[in-house]
Amino acid sequence: MLHPLTGKPRAVEEWVTTFHLVVVALDPFTHESGWILPTAGRVMGNFSGADCRVGWLVCGTEDQARQFLGSWADRFLTFADPEREMVRGLDLERLPAIVHLNHSLEVVGAAEGWRPKAWRAVASGLAKAMSWTKPTVPTRDDPPPYPGTPAAG
Repeated sequence: MLHPLTGKPRAVEEWVTTFHLVVVALDPFTHESGWILPTAGRVMGNFSGADCRVGWLVCGTEDQARQFLGSWADRFLTFADPEREMVRGLDLERLPAIVHLNHSLEVVGAAEGWRPKAWRAVASGLAKAMSWTKPTVPTRDDPPPYPGTPAAG
């Protein structure tokens, strides 16, 4: 189940019925997830008009997600994952991470930690799948690469 900050919880299958789902998974209790917010926001913003749903997957309660994301929580779909069920279901080991799921719930692309080349590959694959413009990853304003933190918390 995915729990959006607005609306009712739904099974993951329901979120991908019409559109692919692209989430950036974050741990609100680490600096590393905070460092990627502007970069991830830029990448997701690039795809906000494409035939996919883009959003945040925050390993915390709804209140923790809102506090951590601030205004970013209002710009994109935001899911609270306090028990890290979705993060475990995606087999993520490091956060932050970007994950692209298709209609069959297959992980089409994923990158863990902030590894710019891996994030660029996910964004490029998504752009190709959506027939959309790919974002520049990285830009000079993005942080240097870092491994992230354990997804298990």
